[in-house]
Amino acid sequence: MLEVLNINFSYDKKPTLKGISFNLEDRKHLAIMGESGSGKSTLLKIIYGLLAPDKGECYWRGKKILGPNFQLIPGESSMKLVFQELNLMPHTTVFENIRKNLSVFEQENHTERIEELLNIVEMQEFAHTKTKYLSGGQKQRIALAQAIAQEPEVLLLDEPFSNIDQFLKNKLRLQFFSNLKEKGITLITASHDPEDVIPFADQVLVIKNGQTVAIDTPKMLFDKPKNRYTASLFGYVNELPIDLLSAYDPNDTNILIYPHEFQLSSDEGIQAFVVNNHFYGGHYLIESVSKKGHTIYFTNPNALKIHTLVFLNVPLSLVNKRMVQKEV
Repeated sequence: MLEVLNINFSYDKKPTLKGISFNLEDRKHLAIMGESGSGKSTLLKIIYGLLAPDKGECYWRGKKILGPNFQLIPGESSMKLVFQELNLMPHTTVFENIRKNLSVFEQENHTERIEELLNIVEMQEFAHTKTKYLSGGQKQRIALAQAIAQEPEVLLLDEPFSNIDQFLKNKLRLQFFSNLKEKGITLITASHDPEDVIPFADQVLVIKNGQTVAIDTPKMLFDKPKNRYTASLFGYVNELPIDLLSAYDPNDTNILIYPHEFQLSSDEGIQAFVVNNHFYGGHYLIESVSKKGHTIYFTNPNALKIHTLVFLNVPLSLVNKRMVQKEV
């Protein structure tokens, strides 16, 4: 088990992480989510042992992770960290970049293993290309292959798909995370893009301004988000005053509703006028404005005529578990 206990860290006396704690079981996948600058990368570096926390400790299988204050060469030997800043040898081939991460005692198996890794990251045809000629996304894929070459006990990924083309990203994520799960590698992935990790994670840690906002399974965070920040990990979310629903008295509570959860009625519900249609392939995201001036997004199989009056209803089953206090 990985234990992260009350981690605090500051850059130039400016607090970056404030009391971060969590446990992660062996072979599980934790996604660290948050906006840019929230402290995700810093937390990974502390777990790996590149940075020393101001306060708090990290343990892997009961052994304390020692940071740069205690080790001549920082970094935990049982772990691998893939940075946003890639550490590749530009003047050698892709094949050689990966081979340097394999054991010198198993050289007879190197070619087979490298071919397997290149297949996982969809880089077979570039095996003998010098790394300096690759695009940013291709270099990122080589860095991922390097990281799993010797199957570390723990793999830490910092924005691992940020430079990879959308055309390839979906297939690559499936192949890559499936391979790690099959190998039983404990995984922590930091990303600001929910699609990169949430479908593959067992737990999600949500941080904002260096503090824990929520930690739970993806499903629980989706079903019962504590705030709009957490709910927005799953796409656009409407935050509306509860008094828009006629069955409730006005108070200081809002309700969080995803666009696909609204139900259209022919004659009752929140009254809103259609102002725009956004095509998303299998559905349209309809932009509307309520009679009280609130912008509301909902989905519909077809586009709706601009200025059409619609009636939107919120299922009662969602009301209690989606209420949040209005932010001051």
